[in-house]
Amino acid sequence: MTDDQVAQVLARMGSAEFVTHHPETGLVATNLPFLFDPSIGPRGALLGHVARNNRQWSDPVEGEALVIVTETDHYVSPAWLPSTAEHGKVVPTWDYVTVHVYGEVVVHDDAEWTGEVVQRLTEHHEARATADQARPWSTGDAADGYVNAMLRAIVGIEVPITRVVAKAKMAQNKTPADVRALADVLAAQGDSHGSAWLREVSLPAAERRAALLAEVAARKQPTA
Repeated sequence: MTDDQVAQVLARMGSAEFVTHHPETGLVATNLPFLFDPSIGPRGALLGHVARNNRQWSDPVEGEALVIVTETDHYVSPAWLPSTAEHGKVVPTWDYVTVHVYGEVVVHDDAEWTGEVVQRLTEHHEARATADQARPWSTGDAADGYVNAMLRAIVGIEVPITRVVAKAKMAQNKTPADVRALADVLAAQGDSHGSAWLREVSLPAAERRAALLAEVAARKQPTA
């Protein structure tokens, strides 16, 4: 995956698995909403919040945190692919796009910092969830004092990014016809991210691969 592709995945992310290691409890994971801010530090940072009663933020952390961001993952049935009828050399598989983000955990037990992150997260997700409505919901629409009361129950989390490991297994080795068919299936299932990735990334790669294989096959043909 390119740096631009990684940045796009992080910009679209919703929730992710926040994984840390602690001396007493070992590995701990919590699914949390995160927001990617590319302006923080050399690689950007993930911003989020966790429940105050979740000891993951207050217990000492050993080493870096790992945040697992999944863009899409799905089962691939041979029944969906034209290659199955053509030659039958197809088996079920599982495709995915995932970004593993590493960084030290910075805790913000600060209502002002956390409140700003909550506002930004709300705006980010409301823009997508209520795109067909005249006006998205805002934290300012809540009852007086309610948001401030809720902020006392959460703690801000920041993960400045030190390194990223990104992987995409998305039918790159399939034929262009198989990639198009799979993209249609995912679109019908409502997986817009998976369908878009197949059409915009996997399909061009599959077409280049098909052209190269055709060129190699042509060179092997005996000359008259």
